[in-house]
Amino acid sequence: MTRQISLLMVLLALAGCASVKPSPPPPLAPPSHSVAEAQGKLALAARERARAEAEFAVSEQQCYTKFLVNNCLDKAREKRRTALAALHAIENEAERYQRQARVDERDKAMAKAEQEFKEQEARIAAQPPAPPYQPPPDAPPRPPAKVDRAAEHTAKVKRIEAEERAGAAKRAANVEAYEKRKAESERRQRKVEEKKQEKEKEKAAEAK
Repeated sequence: MTRQISLLMVLLALAGCASVKPSPPPPLAPPSHSVAEAQGKLALAARERARAEAEFAVSEQQCYTKFLVNNCLDKAREKRRTALAALHAIENEAERYQRQARVDERDKAMAKAEQEFKEQEARIAAQPPAPPYQPPPDAPPRPPAKVDRAAEHTAKVKRIEAEERAGAAKRAANVEAYEKRKAESERRQRKVEEKKQEKEKEKAAEAK
C-alpha cells in the first residue's frame, strides 16, 4: 500500500506543475488491491482536494494584488484544474474497486446460500415420511391356564389401545417434522430468488 500512496503523491506533484507549463493528461490511477487500500486512497484524495482548493483561494487573493491579474488567475485556475483532475481519476478508480468488491461479496454470499439450500433439499429428500404404523403381531398362544379370562381380555384391549395411541403420536410428530423441514426449504429458496432478483436490478442500474 505504501508504494500505491507514493504513486498517488507523484500524480499530485505532476498536477502541481500546471502553472509552469502545460502538462500531459494525468496517468491512470494505480489499481487498488484491497478495500482498505481503496478507502485509504479516497481519504488521501479528500485531503488533497481540500488543500488544492485552499491553495487556489490563497493564489486568487494574491493575483488581485498583481499587475497582470487575469494571467495570474488563469495560471491558478489551471493548476487547480489539473490537480482536481488527477484526484478525480484516483477517486473513480477507488470507488469502482469498492463497488466491485461489494458485488463479489454478494455473489459469494448468494452462492453459499444456494449451496446450503441444495444440501438441505438433498437431506430432506433422503428422509421421507415415516411409514404407517404397523402394530406388532400377537404373541403366540400360551398353554391353557386357570386365569381370569375377563381380566386378561381387558388388559389386552388396554395394551392395544396404548400402542395405537403411541403410534398415532409418533406418526403425527413425523409428519409435523417433515412439514417444518419442507417450509424451511421453501423459505430459503424464496430468499435465494429474492437475492438473485436484487443482484439483477443492481447490475441493470450499474449498466445505465
